[in-house]
Amino acid sequence: MASIPRYFFISLLVLHSLLFSFVKCDDEEDNLLKGINSYRASLNLKTLRENDKAKCLADEMADQFKDQPCTNTTGANTVPGTEPQFSDYPKLLSKCKLNVTTTRDGMIMPACVPNLVPDLVLSNFTKSQYSNYLNDTKFSGVGIGSDDNWMVVVLTTSNPEGSFTPDNSSANLVFQLGLISHAVFLLVAFLILL
Repeated sequence: MASIPRYFFISLLVLHSLLFSFVKCDDEEDNLLKGINSYRASLNLKTLRENDKAKCLADEMADQFKDQPCTNTTGANTVPGTEPQFSDYPKLLSKCKLNVTTTRDGMIMPACVPNLVPDLVLSNFTKSQYSNYLNDTKFSGVGIGSDDNWMVVVLTTSNPEGSFTPDNSSANLVFQLGLISHAVFLLVAFLILL
């Protein structure tokens, strides 16, 4: 009977741990969403609906935070106005096909909890400065992302300025049409020169 190479078992272990980490992140995010919606229900507020674009931004933001240590100046413990600013925020919006005009009224809430202990994560949102936003009836949607010890909740509204709808602005459309017309012009010019 042929023996199975050792690297095969190592590969299986690595694959299992990767799959487990993805499932673990989804479970942590799902648990937080259930907890937040239970909290809102206890206040007779509507549940928050998942928003894919807000989730994309939450994932991107969590990725940006992951290398920052948990301190009393990060996440829910941050004194308002001292939050870290991201110079690449426009790039993060672009990755998620968003623009600032449809995210202006949204709210980004990062929290750092070692090992993302579920009860502590939930209390970092419901028993902190973030509870004011969770209690606000203007928010109707949510996106949740996590990475390492960081959980990021992005709240959306129903109005155009906070709906997190894809970037279909006229400026973006004009820009895309301009690129297309230049490409067509270059193609025609190239064909004529042949």
